[in-house]
Amino acid sequence: MRSIPYQPLMLRLLHGLNALLVLAAFMSGFLVYDSWDGRWGGLDLTKANRNLIDIHGTFGFLLFFILIGFAIYSVRFGKHRLVAKNSLSKLRNVGKPSWWYALHRIANTVMLAAAGLSVITGKFQDENWLPQGQMNQPAYFLHLTAWVLIGLALTFHLLLTAKVGGIPLWQSMIQTDYRSPESPKLWPQKIKNWFRHPRW
Repeated sequence: MRSIPYQPLMLRLLHGLNALLVLAAFMSGFLVYDSWDGRWGGLDLTKANRNLIDIHGTFGFLLFFILIGFAIYSVRFGKHRLVAKNSLSKLRNVGKPSWWYALHRIANTVMLAAAGLSVITGKFQDENWLPQGQMNQPAYFLHLTAWVLIGLALTFHLLLTAKVGGIPLWQSMIQTDYRSPESPKLWPQKIKNWFRHPRW
């Protein structure tokens, strides 16, 4: 049985908050589409309700800030989890471990990019578009595209995470223990030190 790998505390916190907000925005986004649009099919779970638009917008607003932190962390400290220069070349090794790891990196990158596209296009939304029947706005179409990409990328992210790391890798992201140098008690001093000697 594989041992549970250790994940940095900051990664777990940002990943967890990001995941919760992405799921909340994803599900509320579907309800908004289902109740107001539905031209490509739907479930008719709710009636047209402006409150759904407000709820979805609130999740998107919170996600905007968390995603910035998560994106910076991912690019700065998690490069080995994102697409690398040799990721595409490794796709030739079908079925081999390097192939699965390359797919996993691609799924992670697409997930991050799709979430970014969703919050950016969300900033261009007008809450009156759907109630007024203006469903052909380019920003709204891009927002729907980001929603589809998030759904696909999230599915592949979970499946490929299970493939490359198994259940222990899933478990590692919900562990509550942390190493002493990562203690939240040290964060205020680390922030002060950073402001004194900022390093990008």
